[in-house]
Amino acid sequence: MNIIFVEPSFPANQRRFVHALAAVGANVYGIGETEEGHLDAEVLGALRGYYRVGNVTDVDQMVSAVRYFQDKVWIDALEAVVESHTMTAAQVREACGIPGTSVRTTWLCRDKPSMKEALRQAGVPTAASAAIDSAAEARDFAEREGYPLILKPRAGAGAQGTVRVDSDAELEQALQAYGREGATSIAIEEFVEGHEGFYDTISLDGRVVHDWATHYYPNVLEAMRHRWISPQFITTNRIDEPGNAFYAEVRELGRRVIEALGIETSATHMEWFYGPKGLRFSEIGCRPPGVGAWDLYSAANDVDVYREWAHVITHRAPEQQMRRTYAAGIVALRPDRDGSITGYSGIDEIQARYGEWVIDGHFPPVGHGTQGVEAGYMANAWVRVRHPDFDTTRAMLDDIGRTIHVHAG
Repeated sequence: MNIIFVEPSFPANQRRFVHALAAVGANVYGIGETEEGHLDAEVLGALRGYYRVGNVTDVDQMVSAVRYFQDKVWIDALEAVVESHTMTAAQVREACGIPGTSVRTTWLCRDKPSMKEALRQAGVPTAASAAIDSAAEARDFAEREGYPLILKPRAGAGAQGTVRVDSDAELEQALQAYGREGATSIAIEEFVEGHEGFYDTISLDGRVVHDWATHYYPNVLEAMRHRWISPQFITTNRIDEPGNAFYAEVRELGRRVIEALGIETSATHMEWFYGPKGLRFSEIGCRPPGVGAWDLYSAANDVDVYREWAHVITHRAPEQQMRRTYAAGIVALRPDRDGSITGYSGIDEIQARYGEWVIDGHFPPVGHGTQGVEAGYMANAWVRVRHPDFDTTRAMLDDIGRTIHVHAG
């Protein structure tokens, strides 16, 4: 197969997808914004060709680049795995006659109110929501649904730009903040109480061939508000346990999401909440998850998930099945203040206790600038571990979060 991959070198983990496609026998052609002479030698070695554009989200530039390759070889697929690239990729596929995720499906996976309406019509439980274009519409929604409420950009990934409001005053403040940022339309939805996690898949022709269930501790909004929290997420190895009704329900709803949104052959990322109102699905992405989740899945199963994705794309079949050998998780370690890293404590102690179960870790050097707590799970220091028992994995991550301290000044 001849496959075009969008932006093969940035961010850095993009090369994992390129190498995986090449490793399973695809001819990979890259389109990106980096000068070819500045590409990493390993990336260049995995590519059969490269075309530079000024902006990979500009449809006209991307169409020209794709047609450059189509004049030379038959192009079987065009793949984009970054959220902000997916709509352009879908539009270019349709313009150039390349099969793959459609514009309609991409729109439903990016526009949150439209997404939730499609899910509700398919019987997938989700929060009450609406697209609002004015403060009056927001006030009407608040009066109808009550507080707390969640406000977020209509198209975005993860918790970026997401705000919880608990009163009329907080709603007005949030609307003013969105206005200052130039937002003309935002999504508003009911706050769903409960535990938060995500369900990820690789699908082939609308059928799930690989899947994983992962839990947040604590929920994302809480984790991104408080410096003292060392947040974590853990992928479970219990998803295949017979008689586990919860994961069976997650899988069934995930299957219905894929059908409702028209997802065919793609990675997916689906956020969910489980609480007093039962299981509710939230954000749906027609792309791989971020923050190294596939690295955890690979470590948990002793299977290269990037290669599995590439094998499904290229050969239309999985190469291996998930082994569910381990649960695996990451804990984010926040600096005690903003500034520059001055040192660490507790690393040797943790290494002595859990060394055999540590996958890897990241500790920015002394003098490196810190990032705010809202920047996410891999913004500063972090450690990833795995263990055959889910509860033990979680206890290790808790202990690491309490023991390792990131000092800044």
